[in-house]
Amino acid sequence: MCGIAGFIRTDGGPAELAVVQRMTDAVRHRGPNGAGHFIDGPVALGHRRLSVLDLSDDGAQPMQYADSGLVLTFNGEIYNYIEIREELRAHGYAFHTQTDSEVILAAYSCWGEDCVTRFNGMWSFAILDRRKKKLFCSRDRFGVKPFYYRVDGKAFAFSSEIRQLLPFGESTAADMDVVRTYLVTDASELDDATFFKGIRRMPGGHSGVYDLATNKFSIRRYYEIKRREEISALGIDAAIKRFGALLEDAVRLRMRSDVKVGTCLSGGMDSSTVATLASRLYRQSAGGAFAAITAVSEQESNNEARYAEMVVKASDLDWHPVKPGYRDFADTLDAVVRAQEEPFGSPSLTMQYFVMKTARDNGITVLLDGQGGDETLLGYEKYYAAYIASSFRREGIGATLAAIRASARNNSKMGSVNMAKYLVGGMVAPARYAFYKRRHRHFTRHAARPPHLSAFARNCFDSFELQKLEIESTNLPILLRYEDKNSMAHSIEARLPFLDYRLLEMSLSLSDTYKIRDGWSKWILRKTMETRMPAEIVWRKNKFGFEAPEDIWLRTHAAEIEKVVAASPLVRELTNASALSSAMKRLDKRSRWRLYSLALWEKEFKIAA
Repeated sequence: MCGIAGFIRTDGGPAELAVVQRMTDAVRHRGPNGAGHFIDGPVALGHRRLSVLDLSDDGAQPMQYADSGLVLTFNGEIYNYIEIREELRAHGYAFHTQTDSEVILAAYSCWGEDCVTRFNGMWSFAILDRRKKKLFCSRDRFGVKPFYYRVDGKAFAFSSEIRQLLPFGESTAADMDVVRTYLVTDASELDDATFFKGIRRMPGGHSGVYDLATNKFSIRRYYEIKRREEISALGIDAAIKRFGALLEDAVRLRMRSDVKVGTCLSGGMDSSTVATLASRLYRQSAGGAFAAITAVSEQESNNEARYAEMVVKASDLDWHPVKPGYRDFADTLDAVVRAQEEPFGSPSLTMQYFVMKTARDNGITVLLDGQGGDETLLGYEKYYAAYIASSFRREGIGATLAAIRASARNNSKMGSVNMAKYLVGGMVAPARYAFYKRRHRHFTRHAARPPHLSAFARNCFDSFELQKLEIESTNLPILLRYEDKNSMAHSIEARLPFLDYRLLEMSLSLSDTYKIRDGWSKWILRKTMETRMPAEIVWRKNKFGFEAPEDIWLRTHAAEIEKVVAASPLVRELTNASALSSAMKRLDKRSRWRLYSLALWEKEFKIAA
């Protein structure tokens, strides 16, 4: 895991070393183990290194490969690099390091731009192909690692973080369409736009080519999630066996490292699964207890510590619980805002920030996490709308009523009121947006209904398409941004087994009845793990999100929130001041938080109103 940077002068003049050095200096936290730079005419590449594989100087970047004319700057990990290296050796390629970086260069030399389809991993990289006079850029299938870019009349620039691109603009302005959608609907990362006007992100599953002859940058999709009919046809026993084998292999591949590996452990199903499987693999290969880190909420209503402790005892983990209090939250908030670079949806990111800090304090450089389990296995309550719609389409009204009763029985959050909310809110986009507009009637105007609301409603009738939408656009991308920024702020590499593309494709292609069954969400995962984890974990009915003690923190922080929001020029531009003042008392806590987060971001990054 590292930080990348680069720029190309469009006037053909020589690239300035000092400029690319400033870009890499801005992300020193992403790569504390070294820096490197490469200049070739109008092209500059930069790199900050976090050493994870082959800790010697042989892994330094930007990296060149033999006399190929190729130069690489790379952020991420290719988990199957050992297997690809052996395949390339059979084609006559030689290797002089133990890095996955060298494998990427050889793979590009052998297979060209299609090399990325062979990678199992997370990546964001740029390869300067001096012979073909182009810069080839790529981002992993689901966008785990970031790739930002900016194009203007003077330069094309790319980076791992937005802060590296800000000096290329004359001013720092907000993209107001992104801001409005975020404040009203709590959605962002829906497309390639960022909160910063003029700065874009390359979507996951895409590659780009900058042509040095024409100064044109083009982006194309190289990967799209496809429904696999042979998976849909699997019987229950075969599906469980195959799913379990893929899940374990995804964890195994993500244990490859030359530095210490640990895991996040909330006590929920996904993180508990990863911790359990990783612990067994670790004992087999290295011996000793596998490290796990838990953020403990001081608010009893969402404190999962007792569930995490069950997993710790069952797998004999080396446990590191951390319990941030209000003072920790208040004192750390500015640092979290700086790390995230864009407004965020809740104070829970502070809890994640402390998990990453605890990992760093305990010498853990690689941290596994259960991110992606909910999106791939219909884990969120909002997906019950698709479950109910599928039951009706398959078996009629009787099965639908049975599904509603089972959901209430086996999920503590799916009583009749919540079920109605998710059904209407999920499947009737105009009603959902009308509710949002009424809640936010202190705004001076509202944009047309954002297309993601209609897309979600439309896809509720096909769970595969709904999950694909959530993974590509409406849910997962923002969570990946949160995790990348919080982990890399502490020089931690976060790895996500549930986003192994083989496992994800299988999960989405499975029959709906294997994902939600008799009201149990993530049913196939529960069946896979029921003999390996305590029953109290596997068959929990009270799912929590990764939550902070919001009731305590936001109540204590209320006066500060109101003061900062009232002083925000951006908020004043968007709202009626007197209406907002009244609204702050009745708004739900997350809506108040979004206004506050926007105001903090505006101040930190000196956003022009």
